[in-house]
Amino acid sequence: MRVYLGIAAKHGEIPLPALEKARSVIELAFPVPPDVIRGREWHGRGVSLLGWTNEPDDLRLPPLLSEHGGRIIGLNGHLADPADVARLPRDPGDPLGGCFSSWYARDGELGASTAINRVCPVFHAETPDLHLIGSRALLVHLMAQPGDRVEHDVLALQTMVRQGFFLSDETPYKGVSALRPSTRVEVRDGRRVIIETPLPQAAPPPANRRAKRAAVDELADALLATVEPLRSLGEPVNLALTGGRDTRVLAALLHAARVPFRVTTNGLDTHPDVIIARRIAAELKVEHTVIAPPQTAAKDAVLVEHPLARAWETLRTCEGMTSAYESIVSYLPYSGKPTMSGQSGETLRAGSLNLLQTDLGDKALLRRITTTFCKDDKLFTAEANEHARELARPWQERPDRLEALDHIYIWYKVGRWQASARAGALRRGDPVRPFLDNRVVRAALALDQRWRLSEEVIYQLVLRFAPRLRDVPIEGKPWRFAEGLTRRLPWAHVPPPAMPTVKTGGGWSWRTSPGPALTDVLRRQVLGSLDALAPIVNPDEARALFADPVVKKPALAWHLYTVSALLTGLYPGKQPEGLEPITVSRPDPGR
Repeated sequence: MRVYLGIAAKHGEIPLPALEKARSVIELAFPVPPDVIRGREWHGRGVSLLGWTNEPDDLRLPPLLSEHGGRIIGLNGHLADPADVARLPRDPGDPLGGCFSSWYARDGELGASTAINRVCPVFHAETPDLHLIGSRALLVHLMAQPGDRVEHDVLALQTMVRQGFFLSDETPYKGVSALRPSTRVEVRDGRRVIIETPLPQAAPPPANRRAKRAAVDELADALLATVEPLRSLGEPVNLALTGGRDTRVLAALLHAARVPFRVTTNGLDTHPDVIIARRIAAELKVEHTVIAPPQTAAKDAVLVEHPLARAWETLRTCEGMTSAYESIVSYLPYSGKPTMSGQSGETLRAGSLNLLQTDLGDKALLRRITTTFCKDDKLFTAEANEHARELARPWQERPDRLEALDHIYIWYKVGRWQASARAGALRRGDPVRPFLDNRVVRAALALDQRWRLSEEVIYQLVLRFAPRLRDVPIEGKPWRFAEGLTRRLPWAHVPPPAMPTVKTGGGWSWRTSPGPALTDVLRRQVLGSLDALAPIVNPDEARALFADPVVKKPALAWHLYTVSALLTGLYPGKQPEGLEPITVSRPDPGR
């Protein structure tokens, strides 16, 4: 993991105490043990660029800070071709391969830019004397605040309660904003400008089979380029494989690229993910490991980390921008071993549109946009609901609703949720994420949304990369495009039926069925901190949410729990100790 901080003086030179403060607060903002942090600094006229990392010295190229063309360059993330660092800084619309944000500095100038999905984030703020640009929001905030005081933007946190991530450019910290996708922020001689490049527009749907094949080929080539560097590694890639769509594409991709790999699946042996992943591994002749969750001796319950410990680690790692409902990868010493997962594969399936009902009419799409921003309105105060409506309005006013929802996914679900959640993985290695690659995302967004939503695009990718997977069933719902396929095209190959997710037994999850003991822990934290939540949450509705022995909206309960823990000072703060795990019993399938 790399952390960057750029400081530019509005007038004159940067005060020495500002640099000293940066060196002292980095241990709060960098979620790794202090003894593994190493840093480099560059100082010029009115500008400083500081970088820190927990990567071993000889593990990564390019260096933490390097000089090219008279500029000092920092790279957060990775480039498909490390030599492309010489092309930085670049126009945000330049389709470099990789998953990254870039930084540059020279006398009197400071800048940073995001790639197309801002999954390597850039945060910015200013004080009367300084412009601050950093890769960690808390670091930027602490630098902008007097002393070490943390001041939260409580109104901005209303979207965290609704969705578990941010649907805006706001952060939990007052005065700190996230830079938008494909955007550059520059400071020259004390003045800041922000230059935004629009996302690509989708082309019309392909008119025939040849056009479809050409479009899929372009996307396939972009995907193959992301794994090309893995072929020369001395050990196999570890792929987290499920029974779903996205990791299947990656298994097929690695197979086609002849990259050695093995697969692991988390779950019980009876879970559809495990059953299907085992078959995929067998078809591709790769090693498969199943990792079962911790269970009681009788295997009738699972042991869940205490929510307070879980929330502390999530707040520390994700800076209050991801809910503790999500499973954040815990810290381990940095490793160069290659890993891969299917996170953000929905980009190839028109993003959040894959959750839509079949009604793609204008009214239904507009309703979806509104619900995304304004869901659970009864739980919130009038001020919080008005703020949500303000955030929704620009998206509601877009004439192309499909494109709006597609871009909402890139801006927020990837650019805010994934950007913060992946920090857990980055601190222990640099996982390869083909679906986050700058070129892949550009190629995907250029395809018609309805066609991507049909899932035909990713199914054709699977067939191109690994034809032997054509008869392996999918977990959950069937392929969208396959409905009525036999009737329309009797000669076409029909994908096998889906294996439905089971709600009890093998498909049970403690997150969706938390049980009374876990519910009680969540309840006591939330209802005990209603004063802190008062600016955004209606207290009577919060009590109603927890009225039953088992909360009916567990994700919403976890989001509330996370925000209440943040606002009551859980982090920054000492790690809670002595917390016993919570036992969550599996429901009786016979009931």
